[in-house]
Amino acid sequence: MATPPPLRRVAALLLLLVAAASTPTARADLVVTRADRKVDLTSHIVRVLTSLKVENSGPEAVSQFLLAFPNVQAKNLAAIRAFGTEGKVKGPSMVLPIEVVQPSGVPPELTFFSASLSKPLEKGKTLHLDVLTVFTHSVQPFPEEITQAESQLVVYQDSAQYLSPYPVKVQTLSIRLPGGRVESYTKYPNTKLAESELKYGPYEDLPPFSYSPMVVHYENNNPFAVAKEVIREIEISHWGNVQITEHYNIAHGGAKLKGEFSRIDYQSRPYIRGVSSFRHLIARLPPRAHSIYYRDEIGNISTSHLWSDSKKTQLEVEPRFPLFGGWQTTFTIGYGLPLQDFVFNSDGKRFLNITFGSPVEEILIEKLIVKVVLPEGSKDIDISVPFPTKQEQEVKYSHLDISGRPVVVLEKLDVIPEHNLYFQVYYRFNNISLLREPMMLITGFFLLFMACIVYMRTDMSISKNSPSYLAKVQWDEVQSIIQQIQAIFNQCLAAHDKLETSLHELSRSGDVKSCKVARKTADAQFKELAKELKPLLTSLQSSSQSYQIWPKVEELVAKERELQDKLMTRHSTVVDSFEKKLRGQDVENRIAAQQQKVAALRQEVESLLEYISEI
Repeated sequence: MATPPPLRRVAALLLLLVAAASTPTARADLVVTRADRKVDLTSHIVRVLTSLKVENSGPEAVSQFLLAFPNVQAKNLAAIRAFGTEGKVKGPSMVLPIEVVQPSGVPPELTFFSASLSKPLEKGKTLHLDVLTVFTHSVQPFPEEITQAESQLVVYQDSAQYLSPYPVKVQTLSIRLPGGRVESYTKYPNTKLAESELKYGPYEDLPPFSYSPMVVHYENNNPFAVAKEVIREIEISHWGNVQITEHYNIAHGGAKLKGEFSRIDYQSRPYIRGVSSFRHLIARLPPRAHSIYYRDEIGNISTSHLWSDSKKTQLEVEPRFPLFGGWQTTFTIGYGLPLQDFVFNSDGKRFLNITFGSPVEEILIEKLIVKVVLPEGSKDIDISVPFPTKQEQEVKYSHLDISGRPVVVLEKLDVIPEHNLYFQVYYRFNNISLLREPMMLITGFFLLFMACIVYMRTDMSISKNSPSYLAKVQWDEVQSIIQQIQAIFNQCLAAHDKLETSLHELSRSGDVKSCKVARKTADAQFKELAKELKPLLTSLQSSSQSYQIWPKVEELVAKERELQDKLMTRHSTVVDSFEKKLRGQDVENRIAAQQQKVAALRQEVESLLEYISEI
């Protein structure tokens, strides 16, 4: 089996601790008469509960208790809490404030925290102290890459002895494992592995800064859910709702998948061919959550289950694909909450009282951004958070907003379930502001209806005395005249076609009499059409709007008259030739030039008519 990560830094730390045991910081005023540590390794988040019984054996009262951690461990410390009570018999505990301190004369490889006692511990008195520490990234996959069918093995490093600047009379260590096989663990005297619990001790009469490196290499296939970033938006509406929207970017923080992924193997034996992956996450929402949705960039995700009763609402979210080590996915959870359950009144101000962290179980959030969107018009904003956060304010614009909604932005790194505590946002809000948006809607619809009424009752037509209206009327008259002129010329062209037809009949039948009748009829029609055309031309010429089209009409009249003359001349020539009984070839020779001229004039007349129609 491969060797776990090297412990050279731990060895160097041991040498420093031996030197530190003789420094003045390792005072004998306080003595830890008993130290019991319980380490929970069932998750990728490590929780250590240390129960201490401390006695003041010095001559002076002591008001603080020091807690020491190696730097390699302190950098992964996400939360630390201390609870203390004085007396030989352990009673109700009080929360003790904790801060980072830098005692003089201590090795730089150690980080110290000071727990301030509620009252000084007098000589000979006993203090019961419970310290809860939570670490992230302390459980490392080993090996770092595994195949789809392999179980995930991880390594945890710590000290089998309690590291303290005070002497310890008796100490024990209990490590709770998630079950499964244990590859290896460091063995010291009084070490025992029973099922899923590894015990060290009891060890007695330990000097200050005692440290015995310990490594446990074990199987852990529980979900290593690590959110790279979570944006949690809490929007308050005083119409009765608090809307929560949470955007997740989650990855599997365990051993990375080596090789290819087989969906067939996973579907057939998911607990063998995908034992290191996780398929779902559990989110515990407030009891009266409603309008719950779960979606991603593609759309709604139907692989989710919801259970709710009067005490809780539990949402099981299942991504579109199982997550193996190194894989990640994004999704959004949204739900509404009753306003009266989370927004209250106090001393003339309103305040939001809601949990800070994510409702998803056993998730490590590397970066959490909480945005509290207050109603428009909120002012005098105060924030109360039970731990340090980065705070700022911005403005968000939504529908019907004028000045925008104030937004409180809280940011924190390495957020764990222990940070899911209540925080408060205080603000002042006038109830009259609730009427702003309804009044805007009412006013808007009123103005719309008034505009419609005014529009329907207003005469939008152009005045009959205006130049534009007169010009439009004159142009309409010009168009009417042009249409009549076009109709007359079309009748002329039809008469031309009849003359042509009579000549074809003459050449076929030799009936000169019928041809002369056709000519006489056409001549009478031409005179009648000329009479109709004359007043139209006079009206058109006198109109001021016909300056563009009159030259073309004038040209059309001249061409059509010339065409009539040529047609009548050709018709007379043909009839005269037939009466003299000339040969057909002689007739063709006599009218050849006339025929070409008639065809050219006919084409010009038709082109002019087409041009006038386009205008």
